Amino acid sequence: MLKHEIIKVIGAAALNIRSLLDRQQFADPTGAAQGLGISSAAWPLFGLVWPSGLHLAAAMAIRPLVVAERILEIGCGLGLASLVVHRRGGDVTASDCHPLAGGFLRENLRLNELPPMPYCHGHWGGQEASTDFGPKVNGLFDLIIGSDVLYERDDAGVLSSFIGRHGAPVCEVMIIDPNRGNRSPFHRRMAAMGYALHETPIRRLLSATEDAYSGRLLHYRRIASAAGSLGGPVFCS
Repeated sequence: MLKHEIIKVIGAAALNIRSLLDRQQFADPTGAAQGLGISSAAWPLFGLVWPSGLHLAAAMAIRPLVVAERILEIGCGLGLASLVVHRRGGDVTASDCHPLAGGFLRENLRLNELPPMPYCHGHWGGQEASTDFGPKVNGLFDLIIGSDVLYERDDAGVLSSFIGRHGAPVCEVMIIDPNRGNRSPFHRRMAAMGYALHETPIRRLLSATEDAYSGRLLHYRRIASAAGSLGGPVFCS
């Protein structure tokens, strides 16, 4: 079951969003999600509006756009941050591993009267191959963004490796994290790739218009790659 709602984003115009009704929704008749390693419990998570996603969208609403900057949102879910950047005229590609994420994004673009936006299938730990759910993520990006992507242990470092493959030599990574316990290993892997970290706490008290929230913006910057220039085009294939 679905619902439509107007989502308010601090610093930006509201978004008309189609989402799943609640966390009880599940439909995987062909086993496509299961084949991608998505359990029935995790299946609906892509299709809900999460507080961290709202904070990422708000951060992208006020961040200055850079000419010719290429932006990738990872684990986009409903893609609120990508929609905000796209409406501002930024060059953004949304990506997710869920088989339905691309279809929801296309519908939400339509509901907000926005032109088409690139979408790629981004499976951090799986083979980066084109699928029926979208072309694979390919090329290098100047800014990589995500919200609540450190939700589980990542002993193999698949997320940092994915960022390493797709971050340009000079690159920023912005992640909204609701104080998960998996930050330290991720910090170390990012530092090993030459990224310096600046953390900004985010704390919102419960009010009549806003839910309580405690988290942080993890802002990584890499000025130059130790491996030298890795320049090249950015595209989905």
